Amino acid sequence: MTTTPWFIDKRRAIASVPNPLDKSTVVSIMPHFIDETKPTITPGRFQIRPGSFENPSFLVVGPSSWFRDFDPEQPLLEITNSSIQVADSIVRDFCNGLVGCDMADCMPGLFYVTGAKTLDIIKKECKDDLEIAKTRQKNWYLKLVEIADIDWARTNGNPISVSNLSRIAAKELGLKEKPWMQNFAIMEMVNCKACGNLVRPGFPICANCKTIVDMALYEKMGLRQG
Repeated sequence: MTTTPWFIDKRRAIASVPNPLDKSTVVSIMPHFIDETKPTITPGRFQIRPGSFENPSFLVVGPSSWFRDFDPEQPLLEITNSSIQVADSIVRDFCNGLVGCDMADCMPGLFYVTGAKTLDIIKKECKDDLEIAKTRQKNWYLKLVEIADIDWARTNGNPISVSNLSRIAAKELGLKEKPWMQNFAIMEMVNCKACGNLVRPGFPICANCKTIVDMALYEKMGLRQG
């Protein structure tokens, strides 16, 4: 027969009963699935389905805890993070580091409010928050499109230079005419005969060595050598 050593019994973490009134709601108008995992707290995984301005998605969160070791002969000490802290960390951890996001006027349409909200309540009571989120997200989308345009030009139309977020942004803004919005899964890149750098068919000059790789197209476009 085996018994549990006394010191393991004493070291067990004892979690308190969470406050049922401590609730916050994270709201998303992003057409993007959010899956945030925070391994240092419990509960620590938060998933929010894609949403829109007309039909926001949301996640009600409560407090989460982490456990601190302060005495080898005492149980682990529970440190509780309120629902507001949890909701704030979900928004910040997802948005921080995203290309083009400044966490102010240019960021994904993601925010939180205090209390447990339903969709009807969000649409009714959070109209101003939704409008602000919509404006911020549009600014972010425009920034992503601007970045994609610059990268596309710098790489002479290399499809891998454009991120999926930029393509989502262009789609949400209705910018279907962007050349980098094409389906590049079937596009074949070819090697420049002069330098070997990958170039996109349809462009007469290699962006790397400036060699004319398609003379017929070059002449058709009326280009001249300097």
